[in-house]
Amino acid sequence: MPQLGSLFAPFHLGSKAPASGEGQRPRETSTLPDFVHHVRKLTGMRKEDVYSNLRVRDQFQAAKNEINIVILTGQGIFCVDVKPWRGAVSANGHNWHVQVKEEEQNLTNTCIEQMEDPLKAIMTKTANLRGHLKRSGVSVRQSLFFPRVIFLSPDCQLDEELRKRRELISPGQTDDFLRSFREGYVAWISDALTPSWLSGRLSYTQMESVREVLRRVGTWDRVSLHGGQQLKGDFQGCRYIALNRRETETLEFSTVKTLSADSLWALLGHAPQVTVKLYKRGPRGWLGKSLNASITIPSNTAVIFRISGEEEDAQIPANAIHSILLSN
Repeated sequence: MPQLGSLFAPFHLGSKAPASGEGQRPRETSTLPDFVHHVRKLTGMRKEDVYSNLRVRDQFQAAKNEINIVILTGQGIFCVDVKPWRGAVSANGHNWHVQVKEEEQNLTNTCIEQMEDPLKAIMTKTANLRGHLKRSGVSVRQSLFFPRVIFLSPDCQLDEELRKRRELISPGQTDDFLRSFREGYVAWISDALTPSWLSGRLSYTQMESVREVLRRVGTWDRVSLHGGQQLKGDFQGCRYIALNRRETETLEFSTVKTLSADSLWALLGHAPQVTVKLYKRGPRGWLGKSLNASITIPSNTAVIFRISGEEEDAQIPANAIHSILLSN
């Protein structure tokens, strides 16, 4: 069972950097939220056309595969995975190799890490997204889906064969790739006046239909802890809380902090209590979110949460949680 203290590190792209002097794994160069902000800033695109952490079910409606970024443009739908790898990258059959060299005290240590083929993975996830759109009543031609993999680290070198693949964006090509999404008024007017079957681009109606589906695609549930730390993963449940995810969006936890109340509970032999407020999904009104329910539970109640990347559920005490945001 993961320990709570080990879950407080901020989330980065890729895996954690190992200790100095040991076998090196590809390390992070940026957090995904930072990169998504960079994408929006450089492209000038609206928030509703850039999505992150979308988790789309496969064709069997079983596993959920995460797409780091989905960019919706008149050109088509770009499905992008972001890799923070550093070192020499080469393809070797069904797996890729990342070779990292570290120099220490006149010695050169070389570590070769075997990684899942990211190009095959993003192509599969792109096909899953197209299938999800089709099942949702939105049909888009396969030629309007573009799988891409962006390598962020300036210390990443793709081998010659990989550099030939247009689906792979090297570190030095990232900003040029993003600038290609900028569209002027001429393109805007052309899209408005030219039928999609003639232009070969997405129509306004198609784009709005795609947006509607993407808004409903789930991402990760997020737990905000007291102190500002955040955990992402899947909320599994809580002994005293029964909720409908379709109706509930946010759970807010608050502890009674008055000394007299705590002392009274202790004298009566009870543990301190936490109040959990469940807020409905939907836009915020003039008076804030609509309250769905309010529950009082023992402060040491375990909230079961599967941290992203972990193989076991974590049990987080209710009094350590500030809020839980549920995805769709």
